[in-house]
Amino acid sequence: MPLQNYLRAAMRYIHQHINTIIQSYKGDMPLANFLKFYFKKHPILGSRDRKILSEMAYCFYRCAKGLLPQELSIPEKIDLSLLLAESNLKHIDKLLAEHLQSYYGKGFEENTLVLYTLKITFNLDALLDHDIQLSEGIKKNEWLQSMLRRPRLFIRVVPQYYTQVISIFKDAIVDYVELEDYCIALSNGYAVEKLLPEKMYRIQDASSQKTARYLSIKGNETCWDCCSGAGGKSLLVKDIAPSASLCVSDVRKSILDNLAERFHLYGHSIPERLLLSVADPAQTRSALGNRTFDHIIADVPCSGSGTWARTPEQLYFFDPKTVKDFSEKQQLIANNAVSYLNTGGRFVYITCSVFEAENELVIQSLLQQNSNL
Repeated sequence: MPLQNYLRAAMRYIHQHINTIIQSYKGDMPLANFLKFYFKKHPILGSRDRKILSEMAYCFYRCAKGLLPQELSIPEKIDLSLLLAESNLKHIDKLLAEHLQSYYGKGFEENTLVLYTLKITFNLDALLDHDIQLSEGIKKNEWLQSMLRRPRLFIRVVPQYYTQVISIFKDAIVDYVELEDYCIALSNGYAVEKLLPEKMYRIQDASSQKTARYLSIKGNETCWDCCSGAGGKSLLVKDIAPSASLCVSDVRKSILDNLAERFHLYGHSIPERLLLSVADPAQTRSALGNRTFDHIIADVPCSGSGTWARTPEQLYFFDPKTVKDFSEKQQLIANNAVSYLNTGGRFVYITCSVFEAENELVIQSLLQQNSNL
């Protein structure tokens, strides 16, 4: 078969699968999990095929809602989304329709002008077509435009290994940027696990790492991480104050088991773990009694809107009603947890949300209901 015919057949094969993926996926699970199950059902897809299909799917959910007219077909929206999102995956531009390939890589603004000549509009505001207030300091257009690019990969290096990690990166000629406090930025998709032993680092977004500046824990002070998850913030506590007395809680036993494994991996003693919902005052009182803490970390369940650049399908399928539900639960958690704070102690409220209802409004509720804060 001539090479050109082979490439056309390969493109048809890829496009058949991506069309099936887009039509089948309903947003009821993380896209990454859906793709994992899909690829398991189609083992004939090689690793390169899987990378291409994953990238096409993520680009589609980044851009498709902003493409007008709405009558555009799914294949057309896939092509245009690849053009606008400009993936860094090699040769993905070859999957574009021929009349678009020459425009690839020219930048978002120029490509929107190209679409205009084709009588196609990209409306950035349509990505979030709801009247919902963002937190102070967050500009809607800038935030939405950040959705169009996959963020960099951030790692937090375990402090004792920092010098060694930098040396390894230099020897391997890795493209990296040193940020602050043991935080390093790498190109997105970089397979850091192939270069560094797991005990030397943990994957954690830069914004999440920056919360360490609010955790002013000293010596043997007590700290309760009341919605611990797998322990990202708890590990920051141990980086800052290794001798701090730490208690963690979560509603999921499996996630607390995961936390214990991570603490063991990084050479820390496993903290006291409590299986409970802090949204339930009676349950919390039964577990804690009259105990109080010098520091309480409330990294509460939220919409996750601050991380949607990594999970654009959540923006695509976003239901604004969920923000109200999260806000009500967050107020329950915060108002219950703060009652266990020592006089003069520090309460750190954290979300990965950009919405005012999950941030400022929860803090306002907390202050109104707790005059001693």
